[in-house]
Amino acid sequence: MNEALPDVPEVRVVGLPQLTSGFDLVERLDLPMHLKVHGPLEPMGGEQLAQLADRINLRGRGGAGFPFHKKLRSVAESAIKRGVRPVVVVNGSEDEPACRKDTVLINRAPHLILDGALLCAEALGARTLVVGVTRESTQRSMEAALSERGLSNGRRSALRARVQRNPVRMVTGAAASLIRSIDGGPAIPPGRKISASKSGVGGAPTLLSNAETFAQLAIAARIGPERYGNTGLYDEPGTVMLTVSGAVTRPMVIEVPTGVPLRYVLQLAGAPPMPQGVLTGGYHGKWIDAATANDAVVSRNSLDAVGASLGAGAILPISQDTCPLGESLRVAQWLAEESAGQCGPCYLGLPAAARGMEDILNGGGPAALEALKQVAKNVKRRGACSHPDGSAMFLESTVKAFTDDLAAHVLGNGCGRPVHGVLPLFEGGRAPTGIPGGGAAGENGPSGQKIYVDWTLCRGHGLCADILPEVFELGADGFPTVAQADVPSYAEAKALRAVRRCPALALRLEEETRGQAPSRSNLPVLSQGRGRRALGR
Repeated sequence: MNEALPDVPEVRVVGLPQLTSGFDLVERLDLPMHLKVHGPLEPMGGEQLAQLADRINLRGRGGAGFPFHKKLRSVAESAIKRGVRPVVVVNGSEDEPACRKDTVLINRAPHLILDGALLCAEALGARTLVVGVTRESTQRSMEAALSERGLSNGRRSALRARVQRNPVRMVTGAAASLIRSIDGGPAIPPGRKISASKSGVGGAPTLLSNAETFAQLAIAARIGPERYGNTGLYDEPGTVMLTVSGAVTRPMVIEVPTGVPLRYVLQLAGAPPMPQGVLTGGYHGKWIDAATANDAVVSRNSLDAVGASLGAGAILPISQDTCPLGESLRVAQWLAEESAGQCGPCYLGLPAAARGMEDILNGGGPAALEALKQVAKNVKRRGACSHPDGSAMFLESTVKAFTDDLAAHVLGNGCGRPVHGVLPLFEGGRAPTGIPGGGAAGENGPSGQKIYVDWTLCRGHGLCADILPEVFELGADGFPTVAQADVPSYAEAKALRAVRRCPALALRLEEETRGQAPSRSNLPVLSQGRGRRALGR
């Protein structure tokens, strides 16, 4: 079994280092060492900074790849139009088991990230800077870096700067989740999608980007676009930070110029000469076969052209002696557990997709394959964040990439290979914390309330399953599959809403008292069955 990656694995570089400059000298570049290695940085105007980002084709390095200059201009325009000061947010929430590039940068070169963020804050006239993290090590390093620069969250500070620590969960890395947590809410996406550039932290226009993105901007601001463009491809200049793990002898974070052959990166990490497949972009990414990996080069456009994905910069080969569908099943099950538990297509669809993959491995035949494809199709574009979309892309890529193994499982008795568990996951069945679906027992245990379905009234509208997917799932006939269920503590408000909005008034909440007959809930809810009959009199 592959062990979980440490926060800071081995770091290597191909060619001349940029982001990793000075890593050969010290473990962490404090402010004096940072200035010795990189030199001072002059402030730049907003349009000058946007033109720089445009000339080097800087795109977000967190997965989405949105052009940074467009985001910068959008925030500036919104701030001017509304007459409010914008906010700058660094997203260092790297919560995928196979990703460590941002964690490495925050732990070892935090001031390079702050350079880029402070450039933007100065150019935009921002007075608030927040750095989002999820690990203890990144929190310590970034708080130390802010202190080294004399930055604090004091009310009298010209720039209020602080670190926002959130739970280690896949969905906490979403921009909307981070913004919501900064505003004091839970670290989960809100129910509606709003552009952070228009309304982010505290409703102000917010420039939010990935930690590596700000570090790349700081490098380009120092050396200029011409010199920056001398490294890598002409249309995607500069370097890329990658995390390479899976079936390798030396898991590592590596800085490489764009255009470097992917096979060379795999060779440096000690991957098999002919891997069975390579997962590109992480667990929201895509699989490619050995032949495609052999011809691919490291760049966003080049990987997209061969059906791969740069995504969050994670590269994971697997060897020929493991079952690729079994490896993917482990990831699919983890992705299902990472749901925020608030969108039915995600909360119900991803576990159903994982069960579909498991059914294929257990001999479910063509019907199991078709069910998996249908579920993956149904969850896309229906969530409050990109988690269901990325998970569906991973599942669809698995089915497409391993056709021989798929045929062996669907049409025969399986591929005959064991599952070695080479794709890293968090150790020990880590319980998520801080959001629905994980955390302290007080948050996620039973609330002491039960919700009941009155079958004499239920008409199968299905609204209860939409509002409260933690409890209700609809059967093939469209009716709930349970007649009564405990309500988790975190879902009390949702349960109350389900009761109030049931069109048939077929739901009721009751307090559960051990050893005694159930008493009516002290919530302001009528016994819905009685209410319906009373209205009918």
